[in-house]
Amino acid sequence: MSMNSFGHVFRVTTWGESHGPALGATVDGCPPGVALEAEMIQVWLDKRRPGQNKHTTQRNEPDQVKILSGVYEGKTTGTPIQLMIENTDQRSKDYGEIEKTFRPGHADITYWQKYGIRDPRGGGRSSARETAARVAAGGVAREALKALVPGIEIKGYMTQMGDLHLDREKFDWDAIDSNPFWLPDATAVTEWEDYLHKIRKDNDSVGAAVEVVVRGAPAGLGAPVYAKLDTDLAAAMMSINAVKGVEIGEGMAAAGLRGTTNADEIFMGEDGPEFSSNHAGGILGGISTGQDLVVRFAVKPTSSILTPRKSITKMGEPIEVITKGRHDPCVGIRAVPVGEAMAACVVLDHLLLDRAQTGGARGPIG
Repeated sequence: MSMNSFGHVFRVTTWGESHGPALGATVDGCPPGVALEAEMIQVWLDKRRPGQNKHTTQRNEPDQVKILSGVYEGKTTGTPIQLMIENTDQRSKDYGEIEKTFRPGHADITYWQKYGIRDPRGGGRSSARETAARVAAGGVAREALKALVPGIEIKGYMTQMGDLHLDREKFDWDAIDSNPFWLPDATAVTEWEDYLHKIRKDNDSVGAAVEVVVRGAPAGLGAPVYAKLDTDLAAAMMSINAVKGVEIGEGMAAAGLRGTTNADEIFMGEDGPEFSSNHAGGILGGISTGQDLVVRFAVKPTSSILTPRKSITKMGEPIEVITKGRHDPCVGIRAVPVGEAMAACVVLDHLLLDRAQTGGARGPIG
């Protein structure tokens, strides 16, 4: 299986399976001299870790990250950084019955059609467990960004869960980290909890939408045509397990706007150009404007449910499938820190690309 890497200068390769002894990431291209300790990465893994509350899978993994290379005396050396996370709470017996069966909505059938072999234990490489490695790599990217662009902030939150939508009139940036849904509206948390509880009692699951905002990214990141910042952001989010759609800025809603509304007007401020709005999501022509970068993605409902679904076996025989095990009723909840991590990796990658091409030079305005 090839194509397990992403990025250009800051390049990440993830490895490992859901029920193997360990998984992790090899991070290449991190600048030398960046302060880095395992504890700095662990804070982000703790945000994604399973089993933290009743709304996520009860698989109890500590997700303790170990740095095996690329760091000396608390600083990066510029060589590849090897990150490892051991699996400690596998229950592979839960998947014994599906070894010869294709679960509806899962990659079982496509993995088998392509490779002629698959790891049925928790989905193997196609499991959302793989995203722990991405979050670890994103922790490295965050520390490098902190050193290179002081003040940059990357924050994700849920904007939709099934029939429920965020009321943007009540948006509260400070509420995001204080509830299990990463919801920027503390007044709606109880409603969201009751809604998901009913979904779970029905032996069902539900989809979600997640928005990630990058504040403080400098203007000039990205390049026209094939190296657009929004191209790489969209690809990064689309590569996350269960993601089925990505938007930048207004996204699909731009199809319903007029040019007089969609074009963000530009004014000269005391510290440089300012914009009347941000329909573009902070990117024009593939290059960042200096405004907030805004990317949004849709996550499908978890396919592992206790309600019987029709499928076939490897022999082509009809069968009803009930997926046992411990699964998220809404995988979008734990997708929030994954989206943040992917944004961090992409923004750092483009920052390093820009430094290599332009040295950070910018056209003067004013």
